[in-house]
Amino acid sequence: MIHVFYQKRGTGKTKALINMANEKVLNSKGHIVFIDDDKRNLFQLHRSVRLISTEDYKLKDYNCFYGFLCGILSEDYDIDTIFIDGLSNIVCGNLSNAAHLFFDLDKLSKENNIEFYININSEENEIPEFIKKYVA
Repeated sequence: MIHVFYQKRGTGKTKALINMANEKVLNSKGHIVFIDDDKRNLFQLHRSVRLISTEDYKLKDYNCFYGFLCGILSEDYDIDTIFIDGLSNIVCGNLSNAAHLFFDLDKLSKENNIEFYININSEENEIPEFIKKYVA
């Protein structure tokens, strides 16, 4: 399942995502991954949550990001939850071009029983149609 938090920058999405990850680790049987564009939240996350910073990987588009996620999943079959903080900070590009990413994430989620929690910084009136069904 995919959960998207789509709000303006500065509304507390990151703090809420960190809290969710820390709560999830207490009752999760699988591994939890937190993907961010830098490492500044490292010490706010529970030690069992794996933080992956994308700043060293030069992810240039949504296809690269999908491949990045597949690589993470192929390395660890026990992942059951992935938190993605600031998708628009991780991947440059217009969000309207991300429809195929969300289609592929939905498929990955169903095939591998993985939950995705994604923060997107933007104005609420700009929500693309393909994201509306995932907005929490």
